[in-house]
Amino acid sequence: MKLTRHNGRAGKNGAYNPKHNDRQFDVANSDHIDQERAKQNVYWDCYQGYRFPTDQAQEDQITYSFEQIEQAFYSERYDDFCEAQHERNRKTGHTGRDRSTKDLWEDKKTCPEESLIQIGTMEKSVSPAVLAEIAAEFFEEFDRRFGKHIHILDWALHLDEATPHIHERHVFDCENRYGEIAPQQEKALEALGFERPHPNQKASKLNSRKITFDAACRVMLFDICERHGLHLDREPEYGGRAYLEKQDYILMKQKEKMAVQDQQIESKEAELEAITIRIEDTEAFVEEVADAAYEQAVDVVTKTVQEEIRNEDFDLIEEHRRIILNNAELSDRERSFAHRIFAGLMNRFKGMTRHISERMAAIFRSPEKKAEIKEPIKESIRDRLARNQKRADELNARRRAERGVPPKRKQQNIEL
Repeated sequence: MKLTRHNGRAGKNGAYNPKHNDRQFDVANSDHIDQERAKQNVYWDCYQGYRFPTDQAQEDQITYSFEQIEQAFYSERYDDFCEAQHERNRKTGHTGRDRSTKDLWEDKKTCPEESLIQIGTMEKSVSPAVLAEIAAEFFEEFDRRFGKHIHILDWALHLDEATPHIHERHVFDCENRYGEIAPQQEKALEALGFERPHPNQKASKLNSRKITFDAACRVMLFDICERHGLHLDREPEYGGRAYLEKQDYILMKQKEKMAVQDQQIESKEAELEAITIRIEDTEAFVEEVADAAYEQAVDVVTKTVQEEIRNEDFDLIEEHRRIILNNAELSDRERSFAHRIFAGLMNRFKGMTRHISERMAAIFRSPEKKAEIKEPIKESIRDRLARNQKRADELNARRRAERGVPPKRKQQNIEL
């Protein structure tokens, strides 16, 4: 099984809203959500603690949504920063730059970051109880190590979709140059001691403290899973914005596609029952040639991909490890931490090339994928056979004409 941890803040419609997470909408309008299983979901936030869908149904139980909780946290923690900034704007004549705590919550640069944690797929996953226990330990360790500057606002365990998973939202903050607490990711990670993968190079999306932080979180999550007896594939699974935004839409479209395919299969089966065209000898030859060509192509492709990934990734990891560990400014603690991260990465990549090769071969050799890709090969073979047959027929016709022999009548092996 694979461990998935995706991160994101905003999509094409702006910052992510937590309404999806605590089901603050009519789930009856979402085909991919099981209304009965939705009652088993588990929610947690930094003010109310644990709560369940049944709490909202109790008239004497006052509950607040994730959206209300997050805005309350922003108001309580960042109001002083906003007021002080308003005063600075007033003095410089830039009051148009004033922002409220709600503006900070909605801005894609200062809004909460959302993480999605999932173990396995629709076909195979861990039990909800195990996932919840692992997540709880991870959040506890996360808060212990990073809680001074990274605050978990809320999380939701969803049991009402195809695969159990958890949505968690947190915010980064630290003191600015005026001594005010403000939401700022890079400064918060710097205060926690995280460095860029290439400290001597310019900061960028591929060279940021966030990359180092995410790698540390991933190692921490894998360690917790291993303590629970889970041995997961350490191949990284990336997603981010597109995954968080489209996951529900994709599930719905998959169901629609499967329904259409079922109808198409039934239609084709009906057609095959009505008209069966048998070209047994030719088709057997085409199938044999196409199968041999396909198997050779799969072997070449998987071997090439395995060699390229092994060479490039191992060199890249070793280069990064050498640059960081040779940094004289690192403390022993930081050097030890970096060494553990790179050791984990190297162990993961050692098995990754074989895993990718086997996975690619398994995919390409699956009956469905093999039939799909072989079809163009078979069509090409049929076309070449037809052209060769046409040339042979023309040649035979000329020979018969020269000998004065009448042409043979073709027999079509077709049953109606």
